[in-house]
Amino acid sequence: MAGKQAAPLSAEITGLAAHIAGAATRPLPARVVAKTKLHLLDSLAAIVSGTQLAAGVKGARFVAPSGGAEEALAIGARMLLPAAQAAFANAMAAHADETDDSHLAGRCHPGCAIVPAGLSIAEQVDADGESLLRAIAVGYEVAARINIAMGFSSPAKAKHSTHSIGPAFGAAAAAAVLLRLGEQQVRHMLSYSAQQASGIPFWNRDPYHVEKAFDFAGMPARNGTLAALMVASGFTGVEDPFSGTHNLFAAFAERPNPAVLLAGLGEVFEIERASIKKWCVGSPIQAVLDAIVAITDGARHAPGDIAAITITMPDDRIHIVDDRTMPDVCVQHLAALALLDGTVGFAAGHDLPRMRDPAVLAMRAKMTLVPSAELTIATPARQAIVALTFADGSTRQHHARAVRGTPENPMTLQEVEAKAFELIAPLLGEDHAGALLGAVRDMDAGMRVRSLRPLLHLIEPPKEHDHG
Repeated sequence: MAGKQAAPLSAEITGLAAHIAGAATRPLPARVVAKTKLHLLDSLAAIVSGTQLAAGVKGARFVAPSGGAEEALAIGARMLLPAAQAAFANAMAAHADETDDSHLAGRCHPGCAIVPAGLSIAEQVDADGESLLRAIAVGYEVAARINIAMGFSSPAKAKHSTHSIGPAFGAAAAAAVLLRLGEQQVRHMLSYSAQQASGIPFWNRDPYHVEKAFDFAGMPARNGTLAALMVASGFTGVEDPFSGTHNLFAAFAERPNPAVLLAGLGEVFEIERASIKKWCVGSPIQAVLDAIVAITDGARHAPGDIAAITITMPDDRIHIVDDRTMPDVCVQHLAALALLDGTVGFAAGHDLPRMRDPAVLAMRAKMTLVPSAELTIATPARQAIVALTFADGSTRQHHARAVRGTPENPMTLQEVEAKAFELIAPLLGEDHAGALLGAVRDMDAGMRVRSLRPLLHLIEPPKEHDHG
């Protein structure tokens, strides 16, 4: 038999619930609106491009036969489905590879779960673009703060995956804003989010980026969307999952600090601390490619031009990208492409057969990876040093300290739009791709989110291109 509330509600649950419940009518600062638009566009581009990759194709195939109410567009399935199913499929595509955004302090990829959840509920309730932006911004707030409040140890030692936990709460929060849940309903929604919190960090052993897409995006988007929809339909729950016996922090946290949930809330916006990737590759490789392009200025080099390549990376994450079988998370392969091609585009970074190209293999043979404890603790994080020794004996070195796309070195609107256009134009057509960029630019100008649907129609059905 269910018991009565044993103690007063914690300040954390009341404060966070009030913040989420009030977000639908609370204006965002102009700078936050602008940043949120960038992350919405970047996430949409990741979804569209991800429809062609294994995780996106499998996610679409999984939901398509289920049918149901026509509430939201599952882009890869090319059909309208119930909101939770559309959110799941779009999220699987959003993290089908390494295109989507990240939040370093929050240790997660927020956009790949939060944007699909928010987008599907916005379509279901016929919300306007301004409401979607407010919901997404709150989702980033909640996702990052939940993870930071857990006080998890270093990724190599953590027992639970922040990539799964925080985004589930963030997706639920975004959905709750669009469903206009009241404070008590939000508390119940957070309780259902806590019950579904899960994730074990063995995702880096997934050789094909399918389970990883589920862990980072599909599962948290689905769980968060369902938590909000269940409460909206009348489900009730525990009033305070953050305190009392067997609470969220007691179950998961290592060094719990629930006060983080409210510190600066409404003044410090976590979406401003999120990063957008310049390169559609694993996060630890971003600085390596920045450094190579800084040295070569985009010039192409044949294997015979280079005598030796030394790549120094943080020792706590070098294992994630060292000699991997997936091209977009293998640092040696991508460094070779950057030297051979002068850059690394989306298509080249996902070209699996090219991993066997003799020129690529010859360039890789000249590489030495060096793990660095100093770079692990350096600020900003994820730095890299690349040293090239040329055939004539000359050397050049570059230390990439602030990765392009991070808050310390942000990408411009034009850069983000150029990245998005490269990803979506081959799949949507140039006219629709340009119109989608314009629609996101004007998202807060009274448009309805459902008006994006015609712009997201794929020219051809997805054709699965696996990583391995």
